Amino acid sequence: MSKKREVQSSVKDESLIEKRRAQMIRGAVTLFKEKGFHRTTTREIAKASGFSIGTLYEYIRTKEDVLYLVCDSIYDEVHARLDALDIEKGSLEVLVTALEHYYGLIDDMQDEFVVMYQESKSLPKDALQYVLNKEIEMVSLFERLLMECADSGELKLSPKEIKLAAHHLFVQGQMWAFRRWALRDFTIQEFTKLQTQFLLQGMAGEKTTIQGA
Repeated sequence: MSKKREVQSSVKDESLIEKRRAQMIRGAVTLFKEKGFHRTTTREIAKASGFSIGTLYEYIRTKEDVLYLVCDSIYDEVHARLDALDIEKGSLEVLVTALEHYYGLIDDMQDEFVVMYQESKSLPKDALQYVLNKEIEMVSLFERLLMECADSGELKLSPKEIKLAAHHLFVQGQMWAFRRWALRDFTIQEFTKLQTQFLLQGMAGEKTTIQGA
């Protein structure tokens, strides 16, 4: 697992740091989505978070720190929801449950996902690399589940097909955040059920040879 990038704080109380940064994340996400990262000021983030600019700088050093915390909060939540599953004993049932947890998270954190993909390019190089590495780690969770299903014979997929399918599962769920405006006729439960059905049918269906492939 990628080592967390340290965000400097002059406060030593870890529980208070966690609380204040959670407030910052909520306030910043709304602003970043409405105005964009570059047009949002740290003073506006402090106000939206419910405290002064001086207090803000006790918990972060730069505006980029806040954006990094937004991105990292997503990965923390993905791990929290999927760690409860027995990934080491993967099966189609566990895979379906993992998708339900992951897509449910996207529903809960729609704005955070949109902000992360729209604004992560503004992160410093080391922070951006950390975010990209965490993304690969999240995809690898689904890759492991698919490998378990292939090993047990529940799915017939080659190693390359497993790798691409893992990315497909991961990205398709994010459609809920990016295309929510066009999917208002669906509940998250309907979206999850149909997406899972389409994805599994595609992986289990008859393979055809594409000319030139």
